Amino acid sequence: MGAEVISRPLRYPADWPLSRAQEKGVDVALAVDFVTMAVNGDYDFGVIASSDSDLRPALEFVEKHYPDTIKIAVAAWKSEKLRNRLSVKGSRIWCHYFSQDDYGIVVDATDYAR
Repeated sequence: MGAEVISRPLRYPADWPLSRAQEKGVDVALAVDFVTMAVNGDYDFGVIASSDSDLRPALEFVEKHYPDTIKIAVAAWKSEKLRNRLSVKGSRIWCHYFSQDDYGIVVDATDYAR
């Protein structure tokens, strides 16, 4: 449907399965894409759906260098456990909060492992 899936291998800690496996590099790939696509003029409205503060520098870069041509926003899950949202100090970046019901509407049940 127009999306390109880019997967990263999981890293398993020595005490797995007591500790969860971690997918590494996805946040960096997303940040690089967000900035690169802004520089290339590939979008005029960018949304990062994450609460990961490692993505903040990408938002800061696009906001600083393209304030008149690119609007940015974030999306985050709203729940009792997840209260933080991705933000930039001194900025008014809009946040689209998603509920559990919203997740049910947009969930992608595709098994990409095949």
